[in-house]
Amino acid sequence: MAGRSQPPYRRPRGNFSSSSSRSFQPSQPCRKFQSHPTNDASPDSNNNKTSSSNLDRSIDGDIDDVHNLPSLVGTCPFMCPVEEREKRERLRDLAVFERLYGNPRESSPSLAVKKFCRTISAKTLQDSDVRPLSVLEDTLNYLCNLLDSTEHPFEVVHDFIFDRMRSIRQDLSMQNISCSRVVSMYERMVKFHIISQHKLRRCSGSNISSLSYLNMEQLMKALVTLFTLYEANRTSQSIFENEAEFFSFYVLLHLDSKTQGTGETLSLWFRRVPSHIMKSTEMNFARKILRYFRLGFYKNFIHITESDASYLQYCIIEPSINEVRALAISCVNYGGYKPQPFPLVALSKLLMMKEWDLESFCNDSGLQTSVDEEGNSCLPTKQTTLIHPKGGLHKYYPLESERFERFSVVLQEL
Repeated sequence: MAGRSQPPYRRPRGNFSSSSSRSFQPSQPCRKFQSHPTNDASPDSNNNKTSSSNLDRSIDGDIDDVHNLPSLVGTCPFMCPVEEREKRERLRDLAVFERLYGNPRESSPSLAVKKFCRTISAKTLQDSDVRPLSVLEDTLNYLCNLLDSTEHPFEVVHDFIFDRMRSIRQDLSMQNISCSRVVSMYERMVKFHIISQHKLRRCSGSNISSLSYLNMEQLMKALVTLFTLYEANRTSQSIFENEAEFFSFYVLLHLDSKTQGTGETLSLWFRRVPSHIMKSTEMNFARKILRYFRLGFYKNFIHITESDASYLQYCIIEPSINEVRALAISCVNYGGYKPQPFPLVALSKLLMMKEWDLESFCNDSGLQTSVDEEGNSCLPTKQTTLIHPKGGLHKYYPLESERFERFSVVLQEL
């Protein structure tokens, strides 16, 4: 988040279901951030523990000048304000999902979804332009149901949901809503970005790189905002059962050296994480994976990923698996005994790949394979043609695992 150096991190566990994943009382009312920090430290206080300025700085930069906007209580009963829908119908500015019977000039309240708008004028903004929390929840449910749409290419589906989810976050920000129901919404939006990134890696096209970059940017922003919301809703009786898994996502995102994070080093960030989160199963797994990756322990990295990663954790780890496999092949190539080629069947088990996938992977890395006298495929060592393509190997070879084969089923359930 721009201008945000030390966001509050407290207490973390995460499914794409619409139900809340923490043990708050259902009767707890939604609360708004106060204009000024409160000095009331009572657990029963109705005031949030984080000031509005803290939350505003973490709401993803989705409004250019949020501090100059008036305090709003949205009254729009539809997923898209009527005025916006009618204007976009006239301008033929309807996404394919919003067109009534495919007509680019006609939509309906059940199809049109409010677009994200970076520049908002405080002079013209009205309550009727903003959707209340209940409508935003229904809109999020509608968007999540589109995620598995097969009628259009996934990049088209992603682009629509991506934009409309930013609009949801914008409406939440303008109303300063920060209750536990918003926590659940942000958890689902973070999951969307993780699953989307996983699916975009399997897409082809000239704009996929740009879509992936923007998606990762919004994933990090939504995740840090979620941490702020956890803190804002902290009471002595509250337990967010999914916090640990969402904190682990932040750690695993640092497998990618280009991850921006919050602007501080991960070691400093760890100091802000409460001890019970650091001791959780999810965080222990994430820290272990990060350590194995940085130390080059490829066998431990691959096999612990296969045995312990949740689906969402695996989606984040997946791009790093190719890097670890490339390291393993490099070690075998340079450390092997030249007169004895390394059997691919043994290497495929080590790297959890199908043998023919491993052969393709070796070829992509500039290495040639051979067949021994018994007809078994082998990798001759001490080859000088090993390469590391700029930007890494873009083709992904899945882990050979029954557990991961079931992840596609899990995705449908999520």
